[in-house]
Amino acid sequence: MNLFRLDASFRAENSHSGAIADIVEQQWTKDGGQVIRRHVGAEPIPATYWAAACDAAYTPAESRTDEQRAAVALAAELVDELASADALLFAVPLYNFGVAQHFKTYVDLVIADPRMGPGTEMLRGKPAELVTVRGGNYRAGTPRAGWDHATPWMRRVLADVWGLDLTVTEADFTLVGVNPALDEFKKVAAGMRAESERIAREHGQSLVERIASARVA
Repeated sequence: MNLFRLDASFRAENSHSGAIADIVEQQWTKDGGQVIRRHVGAEPIPATYWAAACDAAYTPAESRTDEQRAAVALAAELVDELASADALLFAVPLYNFGVAQHFKTYVDLVIADPRMGPGTEMLRGKPAELVTVRGGNYRAGTPRAGWDHATPWMRRVLADVWGLDLTVTEADFTLVGVNPALDEFKKVAAGMRAESERIAREHGQSLVERIASARVA
């Protein structure tokens, strides 16, 4: 069994989204599952590739620029990674109340591939897990409820546009212990982190079980 894992944090170490995703991955690999990785935070996709790939669609192959050819080739490679995996894991933090730029660039380029155009069924029903973390607390009843403009968009793309069988693990208050202004929430943050880790373990096991169930069927 192959799990495709994508990380979008700009941190190579001490990434909160990476740490939660590690818990999901551990459930996948404990029985020998394999992992294919792409870290768009550490190795960003060029921001100009989306436009280049879109322009290439209207340009004869022999007339394409080097950048257009490179963009089309990378878009195909990204879609191949998604299509060939049994399950998918995305670890994407909230940055400045919106979608991490590296993940947005990745999604745009994936959609530029002709196989992922409107109405695509290529990934329909594939098990997937989204791990997203937030430095503050944006849950209902908090002063900044509704300020998370990333998670609803990611759910829309992954579940509704791509048709993935999506589960989501969310972790809040990851800046507690880093930002002194949040020190009063240490106990609350610890409880929320423990709950997020519990959910991540459940979702990791669920990925394995959904694959096993599909193979039996």
